[in-house]
Amino acid sequence: MGRAFAYVILGGGVAAGYAALEFVRRRSDGAAGELCIISDETVAPYERPALSKGYLSPEGGARLPAFHTCAGANDQLLTNNWYREHGIELILGTKVISVDVRRKTLFTSAGETISYATLIVATGARALKLEEIGGNGSDAENVCYLRNLEDADKLIRVMRSCPGGDAVVIGGGYIGMECAAALVANNIKVTIVFPGKHCMENLFTPKIAEFYENYYASKGVTFIKGTVVSSLAISSGKVTTAILRDGRRLPADMVVVGIGARANTALFEGQLVMEKGGIKVSGQMRTSDASVYAVGDVAAFPVKLLGAEVRRLEHVDCARRTARHAVAAALDSSGATGDIDYLPFFYSRVFALSWKFYGDNTGKAVHFGDLDFSASSSSKPKFGALWVSAGRIAGAFLEGGSPEEYEAIAHAVRRGTAVPDVAVLARQGLAFIVQEGQSGAARSRSGGLCGCGNTPSYAWHATVGVAAAVSIAAFAYWYGWKAPYLAKRDF
Repeated sequence: MGRAFAYVILGGGVAAGYAALEFVRRRSDGAAGELCIISDETVAPYERPALSKGYLSPEGGARLPAFHTCAGANDQLLTNNWYREHGIELILGTKVISVDVRRKTLFTSAGETISYATLIVATGARALKLEEIGGNGSDAENVCYLRNLEDADKLIRVMRSCPGGDAVVIGGGYIGMECAAALVANNIKVTIVFPGKHCMENLFTPKIAEFYENYYASKGVTFIKGTVVSSLAISSGKVTTAILRDGRRLPADMVVVGIGARANTALFEGQLVMEKGGIKVSGQMRTSDASVYAVGDVAAFPVKLLGAEVRRLEHVDCARRTARHAVAAALDSSGATGDIDYLPFFYSRVFALSWKFYGDNTGKAVHFGDLDFSASSSSKPKFGALWVSAGRIAGAFLEGGSPEEYEAIAHAVRRGTAVPDVAVLARQGLAFIVQEGQSGAARSRSGGLCGCGNTPSYAWHATVGVAAAVSIAAFAYWYGWKAPYLAKRDF
């Protein structure tokens, strides 16, 4: 049996929901039976950042349908009824086992064929498993990953089965740090193990990392750095001990693994051009086949801010914005849609802390604020770093900023604010950026150019997401990190 649609979105993650909303907004008649979404999950697209935040809280805050897309952007809540009302077919709980790009046909595990005129690939990424880096134990009852709702439900069950127990978190990146905070909130004792010199090694400077490691330590978290978990001892289907490469043995009532992700490209290998571990696309998110677009975690696209360097950015805000841009380009018969112009952005909120990062952490890092943590430190610390490359601001990190300050550092990175004297920047820190931002705004009002005025609203800078380009090889060895997420929300 076969069905045909003008447009098919393959994947049911964040990007799928935002693509559907953009499609409806650009078509006066809605989807009118032209669009379908195929997902192997059994629920409509949802905001995945909720899974490492409110969903894991001991109070059980965030639950569906509250965080279906597009809740994270304070937009419409796209429940099953919304898709039905707009003529969009949701094909859930369905696995696509092969795709024939030349014939424009998808084949499902149920034996169904689905043909398309235009395909949007939103297959996302999957968690890298221990076995892929020489480990073991992924199938144990108390070993957890975190990529989807099913993973989060398992994590909750395991946490509840060992109150006050010992957890070993493998990986000192984003998922490891986020999950560690959730475990502490659930009264679990946490040890984080990773081979790097400090946590979040792909983003944090040593000084910034030291602050967060000390803060986590004040919450009872133990860090073991410079080694890896070489194996897991398993008894009766459960891990009992994590054995380190240096011979140490850690008691483990549960294990959480956050060692990176791998883009889901298998269906298109040999059919579409690949790059950076994902599907290579143009600035309009179009692949090497004109009828196929790729968005979100699976897409490797040129980042204008970085000189059109191709990057694959795994984070929720990029998924939203690339999805919208792909739909705009796919529906634009005139070809007037320009290339996406995206400002990479990271965000996290754990315990009482909240930080944002914009741009690229290349060049000289200039720190500001009080990075010395102690038990008597302010409960609302404010500090950060500015990266200067070729005499301009290339990246900016800020903990504890106000909305205006975050806006200022975003504009500084977008503009590439000039830094004539690094010593002045070091003395003034955040004040330098705020003052330059005010001067730039004044120039803009008087007719000057700030470099961001003509950018589409969905493409200029992220205010609720996380961005990064990280190689799979680095993930596999350095227990990398991944970034989701949204300010002032649990999703």
